[in-house]
Amino acid sequence: MKRALTILAALTMSLTLIQAQRLEPVPYGDMEQWVVRIIKESALIGGQTRELYCLGKSDTIRANKAYDYLRSGSPWSSSNAYARVVGIDKGACTMRPEKREDGGTCCRLDVELQSVKAIGIVNVSVIAGGTLFTGRTIEPIKSTDNPNKNIECGVPFTKRPKALVFDYKCRVSPEQTMTSTKGGGKPKTIAGHDCAKAFILLMHRWEDADGNIHAIRVGTGMQRFEKTVSTWQNAHRIPIYYGDITGEAFYKPYMGLKSDLYAMNSKGKMVNFIEEGWDATKTPTHMLINIAAGSQEAFVGREGNTMWVDNIMLEY
Repeated sequence: MKRALTILAALTMSLTLIQAQRLEPVPYGDMEQWVVRIIKESALIGGQTRELYCLGKSDTIRANKAYDYLRSGSPWSSSNAYARVVGIDKGACTMRPEKREDGGTCCRLDVELQSVKAIGIVNVSVIAGGTLFTGRTIEPIKSTDNPNKNIECGVPFTKRPKALVFDYKCRVSPEQTMTSTKGGGKPKTIAGHDCAKAFILLMHRWEDADGNIHAIRVGTGMQRFEKTVSTWQNAHRIPIYYGDITGEAFYKPYMGLKSDLYAMNSKGKMVNFIEEGWDATKTPTHMLINIAAGSQEAFVGREGNTMWVDNIMLEY
């Protein structure tokens, strides 16, 4: 009888925990709806037709024009972008839909070496890391200088989830070298290990009278994927920790406060902002989810690294 009561209590506790856990899908995070953008590149660089993909209400757009990332209510943007530099149209695609082996569609992110050729001569080669993030890209891209200034990081958000949850698999090179295309010129091989990553940041932001944006880190969930995982890991969970985590055993330097983020202020200007501290008591105003095939700075990475992701949700 005592054993039966113990088992019953355990089952009751398990049921309570299951009921207490609630998973809320992030809009379009099931990867089943895509916008296809058909971009015709300039004849000077070959005149190819490129397909760029966005997560949002299913649509096809045939035009060399900036994409309005707010048009369908989707919170997502990516490393895919339409560029128009000195009158030359170019499309970059490192994020695309792919069919899952077990059915449905997922998102594939790749680290690729992309080249722009004019009259048979390679003018520019850059390492581009496939990235999916909440926010928007300001198009058309007009320069490769400081790509962060074209990215508005994060979307309005006021909740306090417990974890970021998603399905994933990844291909990560074990090599301890990467390619750097910073500063132009020929690609260089440098020491270091590139890997996939996923993170969620909850921030409290405000704007001062001069249009400067300030931010406090409220919640942090981060993980790097150092090795290849060849089979799907469903409902993978990254816990969100609130407040200052610098003294915790799990803390890594890459989890620290960021200084390279941009957002558009009320005057319509993209401004750089710095996370100025940690505070668990603040109510979040913005959420930044970032999932990428690489973990390095812009124009540095390991060509061939790939991250697949699907069913992005928040746990409460």
